[in-house]
Amino acid sequence: MASSVLFDAPGPKTVARHRVYTIVSLVAILALVAYAVKRLADAAQFEYALWEPFITPKYLTAILQAWGDTLMMAVLSVLGAVVFGLVFGVGKLSDHRPARWGSWLMVEFFRAVPVIMLMIFCFYAIYGDMAIARGAFWSVVTALTFYNGAVLAEVFRAGVNAVPRGQAEAAYAIGMRKTQVMNIVLLPQAVKIMIPAIISQCVVAVKDTSLILIVFGVGLTSIAKQLPLSFQNIVPTTLVVTACYVVTNLALMLLANFVQRRFVGEKKVLQVSMVADVGAHDESASAV
Repeated sequence: MASSVLFDAPGPKTVARHRVYTIVSLVAILALVAYAVKRLADAAQFEYALWEPFITPKYLTAILQAWGDTLMMAVLSVLGAVVFGLVFGVGKLSDHRPARWGSWLMVEFFRAVPVIMLMIFCFYAIYGDMAIARGAFWSVVTALTFYNGAVLAEVFRAGVNAVPRGQAEAAYAIGMRKTQVMNIVLLPQAVKIMIPAIISQCVVAVKDTSLILIVFGVGLTSIAKQLPLSFQNIVPTTLVVTACYVVTNLALMLLANFVQRRFVGEKKVLQVSMVADVGAHDESASAV
């Protein structure tokens, strides 16, 4: 097996020391979990009456519907973010200065604005005439589209830059225009590199749907806001809603790992991440 280029392989003493660290860490984590469970038990948070709604068909159906609404918000926002990211990511590679600087301004603005501020703005300024639940739903979708689209714009730009330069040079040599080179040569090769990052951004979108709770509960946040009012079970409800988010995100991470192994190696994904970060810093510095 080839040795890593990043660091030397650990020796027997280091391996043994790392195993000790791992065991100590696991014991500490288990102790914290046991302590938390004991505190919950002492506070009577495991009583049947508090957990009964989660095995009652009526409330279980409501939780599944809310879970579906959360997934729908995440899916719609990611689809919009992919389109946003593709347009402005390619725009940042344009040879035309107005398009390049306009794309840079859009991307940097929506990367800098907090998501929750975007949600509040959309809720009151754009969807204020809608029904509250519907307005909150589309506020989440719109805000996450802009924020995640700004992040994916860097991913698209970095993915294109990660394609070997010789591919573009060969395409130009046979007479292709830049649009043809981008659409026919660069983007198809870059897609494989970008897929794991796009799926990882889905995880961010799923988690960020909960931020609308500060304005109005929609999706799983509606369960977290409404169920405790009837059963006074805020801790069990929080644990169940958290479990829904965790299960969803674990499924997405497993999908991302599968796609990464299936279509692209870890080194290429690391290269895209580094190019995205370095490119963002370089362009910010050049703009100043």
